[in-house]
This record gives sequence, C-alpha cells and structure tokens, in this order.
Amino acid sequence: MEGKFPLEENQVRIPFRWKDAFDKGSLFGSKMSLTVCTGSYEKACTLFNIAAMQSQVAEMRNHDDDEGLKSTAKFFQQAAGILSYLKDNVMHMTTQDPTPDMSPDSTAALSALMLAQAQEAFYMKAALDNMKDGIIAKLCNQCSDLFADALKLFQVHPIREQWEKDWISFIAGKQALYHAVSEYHQSKVAKAKKEVGEELSRLQHADQLLKAAIARAGGTVDVSKFATKVRIAYDSAKKDNDFIYHEAIPDVATLQPIGKASLAKVLPLASPMSSKFTDLFSKLVPIAVHQALAAYDTRRSEIQNTEIGKLRESTQLLNSILASFNLPAAIEDLGPDAGNALPQSLHDKSTAVKNNGGITGLQKQLNELPELLQRNKEILDEAVKQLDEEGASDLQLKEQFKERWTRTPSEKLTEPLRSEANKYQTILSNAITADGVVKQKFNQHKAMLELLCKSEAELKEAIPHASIGAALQNSPIVKQLKGYMEEVETIKAERDAIEAEIKDTKSDMTSRFMSALAQEGAISEENISVCELNRIYSPLQQQVTDSVRRQEQLMGNIQRANTEFCTQKSSNQTATRRDEIMRDLAAAHDAFMEVTANLKEGTKFYNDLTQILLKYQQKVSDFCFARKTEKEDIMKDMQQNIANQPTSAPPKPPRHHEETARQPPARPPPPTVASGQQAAAAAAPGVAPAPQSQASAPAAYAAAAAPGQQLPPYTAGGYAAPQYPGYGYMPTPMPTGYNPYAMPYPQQGYQPGFGGYPQPPGYPYPQQPQPGQQQQQQQAYPGQQGTAPNQQAQWHY
Repeated sequence: MEGKFPLEENQVRIPFRWKDAFDKGSLFGSKMSLTVCTGSYEKACTLFNIAAMQSQVAEMRNHDDDEGLKSTAKFFQQAAGILSYLKDNVMHMTTQDPTPDMSPDSTAALSALMLAQAQEAFYMKAALDNMKDGIIAKLCNQCSDLFADALKLFQVHPIREQWEKDWISFIAGKQALYHAVSEYHQSKVAKAKKEVGEELSRLQHADQLLKAAIARAGGTVDVSKFATKVRIAYDSAKKDNDFIYHEAIPDVATLQPIGKASLAKVLPLASPMSSKFTDLFSKLVPIAVHQALAAYDTRRSEIQNTEIGKLRESTQLLNSILASFNLPAAIEDLGPDAGNALPQSLHDKSTAVKNNGGITGLQKQLNELPELLQRNKEILDEAVKQLDEEGASDLQLKEQFKERWTRTPSEKLTEPLRSEANKYQTILSNAITADGVVKQKFNQHKAMLELLCKSEAELKEAIPHASIGAALQNSPIVKQLKGYMEEVETIKAERDAIEAEIKDTKSDMTSRFMSALAQEGAISEENISVCELNRIYSPLQQQVTDSVRRQEQLMGNIQRANTEFCTQKSSNQTATRRDEIMRDLAAAHDAFMEVTANLKEGTKFYNDLTQILLKYQQKVSDFCFARKTEKEDIMKDMQQNIANQPTSAPPKPPRHHEETARQPPARPPPPTVASGQQAAAAAAPGVAPAPQSQASAPAAYAAAAAPGQQLPPYTAGGYAAPQYPGYGYMPTPMPTGYNPYAMPYPQQGYQPGFGGYPQPPGYPYPQQPQPGQQQQQQQAYPGQQGTAPNQQAQWHY
C-alpha cells in the first residue's frame, strides 16, 4: 500500500490513532495514545501487534511436542525480528515521538526477551530429544546470558516503570534458573569423567543459583523440579566423595567456563510475511500507470496471437500435406502382412479421437454454440430496444413541446452506446460466419469421424485389404521417409513448447511504469513497452521463424521422396483405394482436432462475450433510468409553470359594480342583555344572585349600556369587581411546610370579611371559632359534604 496510497500529512490525510500497550490509564484519565496521519506509523503499529500476536501463539503451542517446540522457536524468532526492525526504524516511521511502548528502548528490550524465549524453546527441544548433557549445558548457558541481556534492557530508567510489576522479577528468575540448569548438566558431564570435586562444586553453585532464582522471581518461576534434582544429585555425589573419592571441592570460579551454543537468531522481517499472502491492491495503480499497462497488454497480446497463429497455421499446413500423401500410414503399411493390418499411426489417431469425446461429444458442442449465440443476441437486442424506446420517447416529447423541450437530444447522448452496439453486432456476425465454417468442416469429415470412433476390428474391416510387397519395406526411400516423419514429430513437439512459453511469459511492468512516473512525472509507454517486449519475445520470434523455415525445407524433401515412393509402388487398384481411405481418415483426425479446438475457443468466446454484453446492458439500463428520471423532473417543472401562468387579465367591472362595492353594510341592532340578577339566575339555577354595586359608571359608559343593565363601578385602573359588604381584606398567608395535624394560625389584623371575590348568598365565610363555640355547627362551603367536630374549614390557595 505504501507505493499506491500517499498516506501523508500533506496528501491523503487519514488519522491513525493507537493507544499505548502497557499504559493502564488512571482514575481521572484514559490510556496514553498518539494520532498520526501517516501510513508508515500505521505500518509500525500493525507490525508491533503482529509481533505481540506471534509471541502469544508461541506461548500457546504444545511444548511437550517436537513440532510444537519448533513452531514456538520460529514464532519467537520472527517476533524478535519484527521488534528489532521497529527499534531501528520506528523514529523514521512517524513524524512525532512514539508512545513509550513503541520507543526504541522498549522495542529493543522486547526483542531481547523474544530471543531469550526462542533459545529456551531450543533447550526444551534438546531436553525432549535426550541430547548430551554437554550440549544442553551450553544451550542453557546461552539462554541465561540472553535473559541477562533482556534484564538489563528492561531496567533502563525511562521504560522501567511501564512494565508489569512481575515482568522484571520473572526475567531475573529465569536468568538464575537457566544458569543453575547449565551448572547442573555440566556437573553430569564431570560425573561421567569421574571428576567428583568439580561435580560437587557445580552442584553447590547450582543450589545457590536456585535459591537466588526463588528470591528474585517472587513465585513467578517454578524451580522446584530442578531444586529436587540438584539436591538428590548433590547428596549422592557427596556420599560417594566422603566414602570413596575424598576429593577436594574446588572453588567454582576456578573451574573451566561452560561453553555457549547460540541457536536462536533474530529473523529478518520477511516480505510478504506469509506464504498465503494475497495482495488485495495489486491492481490498484495510478490512472496513468493503469492506461500504460492496458496498452502494454494490448501490444503483448498482438505479439502472442501473431506468433501462435504462425505456428498453428504452419502445423495445419503440415498436417494437410502429410494427409494428402497418406503419411506416415503409407510407409507403415508395408510388409508381408501389412496390407491386412491396421497401421499404428491410424490406430493412434482413432484412439485420440475417442479419448476426446468422439463424434458424439463434438456434435454436442456444435449444438451448444447456437444456444450461446442466441443468448448473446437476445441480450444485445434488449439493450438496443431500450435505446430505441428512450429515443422514441424523447423525440415524441420534442415534437409535442417544441422549443420548450430544451434537454440534450438522445441521439447525441447515445452515440457512444450505439457505436458500441454496432461493434458487438459486427462481432456476432463474424462469429456466425466462423461457426458456419466449423460446421461445414465437421460435415465434410463426418463419415470418416464415425469410422474412427468404431472399434479396432470394425475399423480394420472398413479399410480395403491389399497385398503390398515387402520389397519396399527396406528400400532407401522408405527409410528416408521414416526419417522425415521423425523430424515432423520433432518440429511439432518444439512448437508445443514454444507456444506454451509464449503464453506463459510474463513481466512485471507495474514497477517499471511506477518508477518512470516517479522519476520523470510522465510515462513513455511506447518506448518502455517496445523495449521490454523485444527483450522478452525476440528470442521466441526467432524460434518461430526458424521452425517455419525448417518446415518449408522438410516439406520439399517429403514431397520429392513421396513422389519416388509412389513410383516404386505397384499399380494395384485395391492398394490405391486403401491409401485413399487412410488419407481420408488421417484428414478426418486432423479436422477433428482442429474443430475441437475451435469449439473450445468459441465456447469460451461466447461466455466471455456474455459477461461483456451484460455489463453493456446494465450501462444502457442505467442511462435509460437516468433519462427517465430527468424527463419526469422536467415534465413536473413544466406542469407547474403551465399551472402558475395566468391565462389573461380579468375584464374591467361595470361602474355600478364599483358603487355597490363602496357602500358599507347596515349596522345591526344592539343585542338585548338581561339584568345582572336575571343573568345570575340563568347562570346558576337555584342560587340567589349577588347584590349589585351602587356605584355609578362614567357617562359615556353608562350611555353605551343597555337599558336596565348595571355595570361594576369605574376606577382609575379599570372596572373593579362588585364589592360586597361585610367582607374585609385578608392577607394571603405565607407558605408553610405540610402538616396534616396543624391548626390554622390566626392572622394579625384579620377581618371577618373578604373583599374582591364574590360569594354566593347563603355561604358565609367560615369564622374563627370563639371560646365556648367549639360545639357550634359550622356552615359547609360549596362542595363540602360535612365537617367533623372541632375541625376548622380552611381556604387553600
């Protein structure tokens, strides 16, 4: 993708956001992350994840199996290689400082850890294979050194705090463990040499290292297995030394150092990383490169078709000439019993025809061609019909709306589609002609093909028998013709090889064109293609030319030899008839092979053309749908314009219409309004009307009132509500908390009257009870069914 997508800050800007692999985040913050708009940064982060996945796969493999240990070592080494690559290149792959997990220090430490674990896998495999103690000791010693290197890198200050708390303990424990295992196996080497003192010294050192491993690992590494082995070996060796050898135990520092066997290697980054890799973007190139590749493929196809055509035409000519000479059957049909036997070449031709399906299979393929042709014709006819219908519809609308129909005519837009349809019509016409030629050739040789498809006995019986003398069998001219037939077979085999090489020859021009585009900013396709094609096909073209020239010379020699051969043969009519039938059979075999090849090519041609025509039909359908949608939109706009356009200006109304329109209508009489008491009685049946106010209204207002109607008194702010005597103003009480058991607190300055709100007669406002009046029955307010004893009636606002 790097060479095809310019994923850079200043080009195709796609943000890639990755989070730190080891950052756990905090209570008030998320994990550390970095967003960079470069494809190289995305590649680096992806490689890091691949290395992490490989380490997980390696850890999950079966470590008790030989294949599992091999794959474990392989995955750890590949992970080490990826991390080593990131260590050297990560700073060049991003425009900003990477997150701590991707820093060179982190990737170097992780690469060292992967390499140490790969060495550990090699040790486990050696132990599983019961290899010699000396080799295992060297493997373990190298493993200990690799864990020591990893431990140093993990303890570098900037990255020490990012690891899990038990990682460093684990690595330190592994380093001490494998140093102890190395000493243990080297002690077994000393035991084999009867060096008991060295054995005891190394076992003591191994025991000390195991104790150190336990202390360092903190329970992350299991050393109990080796601790038991070391303890048993030490007790046994000490007992033997005390009772038998009495050797002094040397200091471990004075012993010869243990060697190292480094098997784990940092594998370089492979490209591609998998053998099953498939480039999903292999065909994705710039448009200039794509066009250059298309032109190059056209030139290459022309060369291939030309050279292969030369070979096939020459071979067909050769076969037809040999068939006319009845060769090689004529020279095989010699000898005492040859006139009654079936020539070997004819037997081989019959077998070949049967193996390729015979006349029945050929007839079936011939019958399938018209069906394939008809399917293609129907697809093309349907597409042309859609174009015709769309064009007719456009022409009709143009004639109907004249100059108002302003869209582009269909005949101009469909010109490329019409041209393409004509091209496909020409292709189909040529195919029909070619199919007729193939069918004619089949019918011409049908009788002989039926004879070739019969059994060997029937074929032998169908050929006339003739006694041809054995004198010609060993004549020089027959031997010469046999040599020429061998040259013919050689030429045919060479041509098959040349044709296969022409078809299979390929070259990667994408990189060539991409390089030219990057260096020069343009592609000189013709120069590059011609040079490359000449380099590839010039030797093959020369071979084709030599083959054709050799055939011409060979055919001249065969013709002269065959003339002399025919002269030497006796003039036997039966033999002549036998030669004619064998010539026809050989020609039928050649025709069968040619027709079979033509039918295969024709079937493939029609199937490929079907796909192309379906795409063409879809393109026509999309065009017609788009034109139909456009037509509907234009018709809708035209309809709206026609509907909104006024027909003509209205006529001027007569004068008497205008005078009538200027006279205002008569004023209706004022409504009759009932008196206040009547209105109250009508509004609330059975309820006495409220008393009317004695205040007078202003003169203008009173004059506008209906007869007998009384209005509320006029004030400066408007007309006040009716006032009723005996109701004074009560201030609104302040809100208090809800208490269902609280009694109303008497207000200061409370007056038993409440002005401003009309109260129907007969429903006096509940009075505050006085001492001695608690047992007095309270008057119920409207809507109240009754009041419990000693309960105060309250107004709620």
